[in-house]
Amino acid sequence: ICMRLGLLLLVTRSSRQFSKATMATVTVRTGLTDQAIPTSQLVIVGKQAHLKKLPFAQFSSKFGGLVSSQMYESAQGVVAGGASTVSLYLNCAQIISVGDQTSRHNAPSNCHSMSKHVKAVSLVTPKVSLVAVVDYPDVLAVVGALARCFPLYNRKTKQSHNGEHISIELLLVDGKTLSPKEVSVLQSLVDSIRLAGRLVDAPCNELHSIALMNEALAVADSLDVSIERLVIKGEELREKGFGGIYSVGKAALNPPVFVCLSYKPNGAKETFALVGKGIVYDTGGMQIKTKTMMPGMKRDMGGAAGVLGGFATLVKAGFKQNLHCLLCIAENMIAPIANKPDDVITLLSGKTVEINNTDAEGRLVLADGVYYAQTVLKASVIIDMATLTGAQSYATGQKHAALMTNKERWETSACVAGRYSGDLVHPIPYCPDLYFPDLASTLADMKNSNLGKMTGPPSCIAGLFIGAHINFTDDVDWLHFDMAAPSEAAERATGYG
Repeated sequence: ICMRLGLLLLVTRSSRQFSKATMATVTVRTGLTDQAIPTSQLVIVGKQAHLKKLPFAQFSSKFGGLVSSQMYESAQGVVAGGASTVSLYLNCAQIISVGDQTSRHNAPSNCHSMSKHVKAVSLVTPKVSLVAVVDYPDVLAVVGALARCFPLYNRKTKQSHNGEHISIELLLVDGKTLSPKEVSVLQSLVDSIRLAGRLVDAPCNELHSIALMNEALAVADSLDVSIERLVIKGEELREKGFGGIYSVGKAALNPPVFVCLSYKPNGAKETFALVGKGIVYDTGGMQIKTKTMMPGMKRDMGGAAGVLGGFATLVKAGFKQNLHCLLCIAENMIAPIANKPDDVITLLSGKTVEINNTDAEGRLVLADGVYYAQTVLKASVIIDMATLTGAQSYATGQKHAALMTNKERWETSACVAGRYSGDLVHPIPYCPDLYFPDLASTLADMKNSNLGKMTGPPSCIAGLFIGAHINFTDDVDWLHFDMAAPSEAAERATGYG
């Protein structure tokens, strides 16, 4: 009886949708507010060339009489010499400068450097004016990078009352202006990045599969347009043939879930599908991860969080085409009914898969998602995103997601978009004719990993497994993003995607 009561209590607790702690609000606007030091903290950030052009008079009202023109000009001289951070008045007023030039695979905005230095600033007042000195092409990347500096998730019992209200104030130095519509889009971007970050930071005892489902439905409720919703969970997934999502999540206390949010504006001619890996926790399954490899696996739903935030941003921005957000949600746990090595399962595509690695589960759930996008939603462009492989960090590093696509024009466009947005991307080979044979099985249509073989690069093989379930067709434009490393930095989510 005690055991049953304990299990009932556990189920009751875990079914609650977690509430976010009170954290800073972040508001985007053009021009400067009337907030002045010392009651409001001032942080000015920008490229060296931009900062040294700004006259003292532009900031005199925000200095509150505590910074003289001589002090300001002296700080500008230090900035021109290449310094990163210069204090104007204690911790209440600072200038952060970053380099003017970046390499060709970096973002021209140098937004990652800005984010790094802003994160290091100690917030000392409840109100903060974060003045971004930028030119028009860099606005999107800079605003996104600054949004990442102020995460929403926090479970500390002693709350700081500093940095409660962050105002990102944009000063454009190239003579251009931002329309109210553009500012609204930037605000949506900030909100979506912080939403995705909050979801990725939340632990699985709060953000289990049902809680992530509820979060997705809450996003749909928050949009001012009609959003169709489809939810399939638990045994219904098995009955409807979602063998990938069901088999991965069937051993967990909370059931696996497939969520599809659909936005269909009038006049749409194309259909785009965003498919996200939503593994709320990954123990590795029967082939369990080690005690040092398992911590942090709450972030294995970073792909789902990213596409959910992207979906919300695009809808709010007035996207003109049909847009679907597909979340493949499961918890990869250990139990007598969990996937075992040597099991053979059938996915939604009808293809059979021999399991040889229970820790290669993300590709199983995504295979169901992309097949549904192709055959049911009739998507012309399918974009899947996942924290898929540890090997990605070795292939493209901590900042660049690995991109695999069947179309060269999308490879080029995605890399350009990555530099423009700050969510950097670098391509990996799309070569199923050479590398897919690594997944050959003597018993089934394929294995789920090339465990023990290394002909193909591991991140490529993982992507090709997904592509196999849309038959590597050229009739659909397919982009696969592996963002295992860029999804987090210094034990915090980035909201990548």
